[in-house]
Amino acid sequence: MTRISFEEMQSTIKSAFCLAGMPEEKAETCAKIHTETSRDGVYSHGLNRVERFVNYLEKSWVAPDAEPTLEIALGAMEIYNGNLGPGVLSSLFAMNRATELASANGFGIVSMKNSTHWMRGGTYGWQAADKGFAAICWTNTESCMPAWGTKFECIGNNPFVMALPREKGALVLDMAMSQYSYGKLQVTRLKNEKLPYPGGFDKEGNLTDNPGAIEETRRLLPTGYWKGSGLAVMLDLFSALLSGGLTTAGVDKAGKGNCGRNSQVFMAFDPLKFNREDFLEQAIQETLEQLKSATPANEGDEILYPGEQSLRKRNENNELGIPVDDSVWARVQELAKGK
Repeated sequence: MTRISFEEMQSTIKSAFCLAGMPEEKAETCAKIHTETSRDGVYSHGLNRVERFVNYLEKSWVAPDAEPTLEIALGAMEIYNGNLGPGVLSSLFAMNRATELASANGFGIVSMKNSTHWMRGGTYGWQAADKGFAAICWTNTESCMPAWGTKFECIGNNPFVMALPREKGALVLDMAMSQYSYGKLQVTRLKNEKLPYPGGFDKEGNLTDNPGAIEETRRLLPTGYWKGSGLAVMLDLFSALLSGGLTTAGVDKAGKGNCGRNSQVFMAFDPLKFNREDFLEQAIQETLEQLKSATPANEGDEILYPGEQSLRKRNENNELGIPVDDSVWARVQELAKGK
């Protein structure tokens, strides 16, 4: 396994983004987020997404200089137009603004239309939790998943994030409405491995754990079958309703590439406006103690809380370097040289 230092990866990604037309400061921030994502073990949305994002810039699906603009201010809620700027930067701005509103009001909501792919949604949960805020955020996407009981893509997998601050390490849930994201399918296929559980349907309509077969049919399995399918629809509609932006159906018609012109919602809560700090810590601690005391279904397995695996991977990869797929790393190095 090849491991790359954080500094080398960030510098290489930054060069690739600058050559693709991003201003240096914006490229620096985006490269940092992609590198942090891989460092935390979410390889599918870090280094592995660099080539695709460069492609978005080259096709003008993302406007590298665009900034969010305020359209409506409603006290503790604000609505912005992302103007097709880099989704990572727009989302960092939106969650930061939501925390500022929460500082003043106890809670803050920022919604955004005309945004682009935010890459790893968990980034914005960690961002809020590291500042001491609880957070909920989600985005809609283009059609990339069949609704339950259908054969063809007609709904988004609409990633959803929840985060709670904690002195010993935040709790962050980062999940799509599909059992596995396309990024996870890619990472698993590149390792020549099978999925831990069936993640979609093959050409014969059978549930399969073969990631390549699911990529071929694009028949992802909704999380919780009909429940994940229904939740994806409602997240889509709420993101459009709260931002005045496009639904998944509208994103499909806009044709601006992966997650082009999508709608997003960022919610932040200041827990100290509602409860004492010791209450929050106690509530989390007793929940984790009960969780950890449960008997694993399979001997030797460990029960993890949301975000625990990311914290472990962060510490490991900070110490040893970030593991990369050699073919993906070679391609990003080429992009950094303008090839």
